Amino acid sequence: MSKKKEEAAKQEALNQQITRMKLPRGNQVFGILEQRLGASRNKVRCLDGKTRICRIPGRLKRRLWVRQGDLVIVEPWEFGGEEKGDIIYKYRPVQVSWIRKKGYIKELDTLDEF
Repeated sequence: MSKKKEEAAKQEALNQQITRMKLPRGNQVFGILEQRLGASRNKVRCLDGKTRICRIPGRLKRRLWVRQGDLVIVEPWEFGGEEKGDIIYKYRPVQVSWIRKKGYIKELDTLDEF
């Protein structure tokens, strides 16, 4: 892909209107992926102050690709919820900027990862 096409695609992505946004419900929390551990396990620093070992459930294993520094929604387990959880959703960079602008996560402004 040429340089001009790449820049045009980036500008188009930034200019997209966000109509619906998936936000955490119930006991779900925002989290930032710290480290990939292998076997669909990841270390995630959640914004409730805990670090959890989270897995990608089987139904999302081939659809959800995550990298270090991604903003995700984590659903803690009922048993062992302090230490373990499931990654439910990954936000794209455009969505992260929208969340930051709307003020849903104020703790994210203190972090320099995005």
